Amino acid sequence: MMNNLTINEFVEGFQNDDNAVIIDVRTPEEEAEGLIPNSTNMNLMEQSFPARVMDLDKSKNYYVYCRSGGRSATACQFMEKHGLTTFNLLGGIQAWNSFNS
Repeated sequence: MMNNLTINEFVEGFQNDDNAVIIDVRTPEEEAEGLIPNSTNMNLMEQSFPARVMDLDKSKNYYVYCRSGGRSATACQFMEKHGLTTFNLLGGIQAWNSFNS
């Protein structure tokens, strides 16, 4: 089941998780709004997204974000169907930017 996390829970989660992988599902153009350090871009809108999900390590925990939390929730649901553990950032990069301002 997908876990929706507040910004505080999300940051605490990936900082204390040795198996954490941070995934940004926004378009490359949206990266101008900011990035979470050490995140990997996997654009949800690209045709290659499902294939890239299949290549992910099932032993890792995926912390997923987008602009405001909608697309990342969709991505998490898809990833969970394929046996991955996911954590969705409520509020997306907007929450991150507020948290870090």
